[in-house]
Amino acid sequence: MKAQHPQSTPAVFASAVRGFGHRPALVDENGQVTTYQELDAIRYRAAGALLALGVQPGDRVAIWAPNSVQWVMAALAIHSLGAALVPINTRMRGQEAGYILEKSGARVLFCAGRFLSEHYPSLIEAHRPESLQQVVVLHDAEGEDLDWDAFLGHAPEDSEARVDACIAQVDGETVMDIMFTSGTTGLPKGVVTAHGQNLRVIREWSRTMALSSNDRYLVVNPFFHAFGYKVGWLAGLMHGMAVYPQAVFDADAVIDRIEKDRITVLPGPPTLFVSLLDALQQGKRDLSSLRATITGAAAVAPSLIERIRNEIGFEIVLTGYGLTETCGIVTLCAPDDDAETIVSTCGRPIRDIDVRCMDEEGHLLGPEETGEIVVRGYNVMQGYLDDRMATLRAIDAAGWFHTGDVGSLDERGYLRITDRLKDMYICGGFNCYPAEIERLIAAHPAVGQVAVVGVPDARMGEVGMAFIVPRGDATLDEVAFKNWCREQMANYKVPRFIAIRDHLPTNASGKVLKYALRDEAAKTTQQETA
Repeated sequence: MKAQHPQSTPAVFASAVRGFGHRPALVDENGQVTTYQELDAIRYRAAGALLALGVQPGDRVAIWAPNSVQWVMAALAIHSLGAALVPINTRMRGQEAGYILEKSGARVLFCAGRFLSEHYPSLIEAHRPESLQQVVVLHDAEGEDLDWDAFLGHAPEDSEARVDACIAQVDGETVMDIMFTSGTTGLPKGVVTAHGQNLRVIREWSRTMALSSNDRYLVVNPFFHAFGYKVGWLAGLMHGMAVYPQAVFDADAVIDRIEKDRITVLPGPPTLFVSLLDALQQGKRDLSSLRATITGAAAVAPSLIERIRNEIGFEIVLTGYGLTETCGIVTLCAPDDDAETIVSTCGRPIRDIDVRCMDEEGHLLGPEETGEIVVRGYNVMQGYLDDRMATLRAIDAAGWFHTGDVGSLDERGYLRITDRLKDMYICGGFNCYPAEIERLIAAHPAVGQVAVVGVPDARMGEVGMAFIVPRGDATLDEVAFKNWCREQMANYKVPRFIAIRDHLPTNASGKVLKYALRDEAAKTTQQETA
């Protein structure tokens, strides 16, 4: 009989500890190594400390911090208790993070201390919900912050048995995380997924990437995203490899780590590889250890794939497609696919997942017919947190999850994405939802009406352009306005271009014609960048 895979994160990690106990599990940016056995001990201690703070199975615990070894330690402890992890984007401001904390009901927040000139505990203070009982600072603590070491000190000496009792109750159906993704309503929605479905997706991704315990995985993709979390550090630890968290992308620092630590696996959005190639042109560097990558999250030029293969030297270069609502993965190319397939498609559905295209009447379409991409299978989320109506709108009675993306499947079953039903655009690998950005901008006292669209950008893939009708006789200074935006929202959401208008184009029912604005934005930005 075929052995069954472990169905929970704590079970998967315990298996890795048994097999790779003395090998490196995590290596920080200073070269400090944490072995699998050491990480296991810290996991237990952190879980015991959470129990001492009152966290129980089924509770929600948030992490708002850049990639670090402490991020992984905290996450493993959360999973081990059967609590749900709530990652928060580090680019978010206090108001945005506060909404997620309130909506999720998180009892504890792990956050950065001083990061990129901001003190995260101070950012959240004015927006702290009553449900949040404790803030723990993972690194760079200041003043009266409860730092990581002090937090670990809360663990009673006899907490191991209580932690084991919690671990024993975690199974494939236990909620693993609640990851917030914005929607067309402008308010983030919590995507609920379970341990078993996530681990199954990660195994499929790992098989395609040919991961092994001999790999050394540099994770630049942010841990608050499925790319850096699920098929990032968690995939690495599942396979007994050494994982190297990188807090901030810096081309020189990344190349230094690749050379020094002989990194073998390095996924990332196209912008990462553009930066690496630019840095390589400045001087000879040794990247020969690299063997596998997967890119996506934006349009990928054929020339970029060829350069990644030929100039950087990757043996495996893949593209794929996924959403937060599908545990991060829907389709993947295969290692032996030709360059044209890798460039022009997102690959085929992973095993045991159905992907089809559907017309407006709900009819499934055949090969080469264009319609909305729908997904059905074990990777589809449990639902949106406390939002039954949104869940019913997203997942129909036949179990199809409606992605909002438009595309077609070829005769081989390879997916091509041709358009989006939604207005979302992707800036530097981050999803940007105009409705959310418009809602935040509308609070500015000089803004009467606003519409945001995405426009192409050579480096970031896409950037935002805001069309604004001022309120009354108000005037809008562009520099001051952008500075205000940076205080209200994550910096990747801040529009790159601002256009002041007397009115916005609308149809007969008064709806803003986004397609007309996109056409105007494309012409305007082409002229400005020419």
